Amino acid sequence: MHATTAHFKIEPAAHDAVIIRVGTSLDFRNAAAFKSIVQNQVDAGVRRFILDFSDTSILDSTGLGSIFSLYRQVSANKGHVMFAAASRPVQVVVQLTRTYKVFRQFPTVEAAVETLA
Repeated sequence: MHATTAHFKIEPAAHDAVIIRVGTSLDFRNAAAFKSIVQNQVDAGVRRFILDFSDTSILDSTGLGSIFSLYRQVSANKGHVMFAAASRPVQVVVQLTRTYKVFRQFPTVEAAVETLA
């Protein structure tokens, strides 16, 4: 089952894991929608999130804040948030904010999915 909300696509990856294809941006314009989408997933029992940033050209502080909000929620239940296929603009934000210390980084979505087994 693939669900699309706003411009986020959600795909199951394991019994308690999903891939969220972020799309072109995660910023002040859609961070609230992102938070709502991931909250629905958390409520459904998802504890592991792979965020696919391959098509993302904009990640601002509001978007990053929504990711940290998700992280705080799932890490309390031994969950994880992983970054996959980070585009160059997302890589810059990750380096500047040192979020690589918090979120595991994977070169591809497939590499992140392999760690779920």
